[in-house]
Amino acid sequence: MKTRILFLAATMLAATPAMARDQWTAAQANAWHARQPWQVGANYTPATAINQLEMFQAETWDPKRIDLELGWAEAMGMNVMRVNLHHLLWETDAAGLKRRMDEFMTIAAKHKIKTLWIFFDSCWDPNPVAGPQHPPIPGVHNSGSVQSPGEARLKDVSQYGKLEAYVKDLVTTFAKDERVIGWDVWNEPNNGGGGSYKPTKDKNKYVATLLPRMFAAARSADPIQPLTSGVWIGENWDDQSKLDAVEKIQIAESDVLSFHDYNWPETFEKRARQMLSYGRPVWCTEYMARGNGSTFDGSLPIAKKLNIAMYNWGFVDGKMQTRLPWDSWKKPYTFDEPTIWFHDILYFDGRPYRQAEVDLIKRMSAAPKGVVPAAPAAK
Repeated sequence: MKTRILFLAATMLAATPAMARDQWTAAQANAWHARQPWQVGANYTPATAINQLEMFQAETWDPKRIDLELGWAEAMGMNVMRVNLHHLLWETDAAGLKRRMDEFMTIAAKHKIKTLWIFFDSCWDPNPVAGPQHPPIPGVHNSGSVQSPGEARLKDVSQYGKLEAYVKDLVTTFAKDERVIGWDVWNEPNNGGGGSYKPTKDKNKYVATLLPRMFAAARSADPIQPLTSGVWIGENWDDQSKLDAVEKIQIAESDVLSFHDYNWPETFEKRARQMLSYGRPVWCTEYMARGNGSTFDGSLPIAKKLNIAMYNWGFVDGKMQTRLPWDSWKKPYTFDEPTIWFHDILYFDGRPYRQAEVDLIKRMSAAPKGVVPAAPAAK
C-alpha cells in the first residue's frame, strides 16, 4: 500500500519542475555503488512479447507471465533486470505506461529484483509503429525489435521537446523509487541499426545533438538513481582521442559507466579495465553470446572480482528468438536449430538450457562482493 501511495503521489507531481542535480562526481558515484549488492541479471522481455511495445501495451500486457519468469530469476540469484521502454508507449498512453511500469516493479520487488530502465534504442527496425506487432519471422534472431525514437523522429528537431518530456515525466514519477536501480538513457546510440534494415543517414550527427538533451531531461527530475549510456564498439575506450562524438558524450555524462561486450573473456577483461580507468563504477549491460565466445563461465568470474554489474542478453526463450545467432538475418534457421544457443538461459517452460550456467549464477550471486567462489568438486 505504501508503494502504491508513493507512486500515485509521484504521478500527480510529474509535471512539477524539480531542481536539476549535477552529474555525480566519481566519489559520489562510488559511494552510492558501494551501498549496492553486486548486480547480476539479464536484459528482460517476457517470452510472450516480441519487443517492448508488445510487452507494455495494454492489450498484450502479461503480468502473470512476468511474475512466473521473475520467480525463476530470483531462484537463480538474479537481483536486477534491464528493461526497454519506448517513447510511443508514453505518447499513446502515458498514464497506462506508468501504471504498468509500477506493476512491473511491484512484481520484480516481490522477487528481490530492481529495474534498470532504458529510454531509447538505436538497434533494429528504424520505423517503429504502436499497436499490434508482427509475429516473429521464422528462424530469425530478434526479428521484432524496434528503434526509439526511430529514423523519422530522430531527424525531426521539432519533436525533440516531446522526447524530453517523455524522459522527464518518467524519471520524475520514479525519481525517488528504490525499486529503480538506474536509468539507461540510450542503448547503443551510435549503432547503425542491424539486421537487414537500411542505416539511417547521418545518424550520429542527430544522436550527438539529442543525447545530451536527454541526459539533461533526466537530471532535471533530480533522481536518486544514476544515469548511464553504454559504449559498445571500439578497442580504446580509455583514450578520448579514439572516441567518436557520441561516445565522448556517453563517457562525459554518465554517473556510472557502462559497456557491452560479446567477446572472449580476455577481451572482456581488457575492455572492463579500460572502463574502470575513469575511476567510476562500471556496469556491463550486455554480454553472453555463446557462439561468439562470450559465456557466463568466461565473463562472470572476472566481473565478480572487479565488482562490475552484469546483465546478460536474454532470459527465457520466446518470441524474440534470441537463442538464434545474429547471422540468422542472412541465413534463417528454419530447417535445423543452431549447434548451440546464442543467447537466453531458460526454455519457455523454465527448464535451464544448461544447468551449469544456472548453478554458476547462483553461486556467484550468493558469494560476498569481490569473492569468486570455487567451483564444486567434480563427482
